[in-house]
Amino acid sequence: MNNDFQHLQAAHCENGVTTNLLRAAGAEKLTEPLAFGIGSGLFYVQLPFLKINNGPAIAFRTMPGLIFKRTCNALNIPVARKKFASQDAGKRYLDECLDAGKAVGAQVGVFYLTYFPKEYRFHFNAHNMIVFGKEEDKYLISDPVMENVTSLTGYELQRVRFAKGAFAPRGQIYFPKEKRTVTDEQMKKAIEKGIKRNVNHMIRIPGNIAGYKGIATTGRKIKKWRDKLGQQTAGLYLAQLVRMQEEIGTGGGGFRYIYAAFLQEAQAWHPIDELQDISKIFTEAGDKWRNAAVHAAGIYKGRIGSQADFDVMGDYLIEISGIEKKAFQALSKIKWNS
Repeated sequence: MNNDFQHLQAAHCENGVTTNLLRAAGAEKLTEPLAFGIGSGLFYVQLPFLKINNGPAIAFRTMPGLIFKRTCNALNIPVARKKFASQDAGKRYLDECLDAGKAVGAQVGVFYLTYFPKEYRFHFNAHNMIVFGKEEDKYLISDPVMENVTSLTGYELQRVRFAKGAFAPRGQIYFPKEKRTVTDEQMKKAIEKGIKRNVNHMIRIPGNIAGYKGIATTGRKIKKWRDKLGQQTAGLYLAQLVRMQEEIGTGGGGFRYIYAAFLQEAQAWHPIDELQDISKIFTEAGDKWRNAAVHAAGIYKGRIGSQADFDVMGDYLIEISGIEKKAFQALSKIKWNS
């Protein structure tokens, strides 16, 4: 069986899955930046008591699944979502969906994804892709971060759908229940709601581990890592930060560029001049995140590593914190036309 499904490549997996599934469900004007912004995807948090791959648990985006859920809710598209206690039940339900002609989103682990290059396979269980058909024992896969569609055998798909560890997917699949017409007015309201929610998440969450305050907190911690952890472990912690930022889908710098693109596209729905100016601030933040990643790579690869180098790295994040605070405070002051 082979569903009539159009594969579109995207910069990030959940953005791409959301865009591809919802465009087919009636949100024909939805783009990846709009899905990301409506879903209030931009975030930052370092969880002090949780480690992933023996390094700090850092996220540059909202929790997996929320971009899809929020975007569907904002556009009034009902969603089906299921997890499974057994692999047999998960396979059976997936096959029933495909038999009915439904393309479905799936949360999977990347460590055993055979079509990923080996250097990108490590224990991260919050990757998203679309299963859109089946031919004998091969499941047809639209992974938005890949240029073309691919496939997995039944065994390979079960292995990634039921990967173990943090954020274990438990075979989770999700899809729009029905096709609905999404009006321009719905899109306008969804964009405004997404921005207001993201403002709250980045500048109004109490404490100092999340939002712009969390970025500065991590920066201050980095300055102490060399003395507290030792050179080797401190370097590995920085490698983890870069991995979470640039490689496994949490998208630190890249997400700032996507959010900048979202604000540019939002201006077509809300003709507010400030959106373009604020978009440039997010581009600046993305540039700083990328510069910080290059500096961190120099430390964990041993090219540099003095205390002064750790201080520079910490100062990068403190500066980024100020830039993102400025951007979200500007968004909080926008007078909406709706």
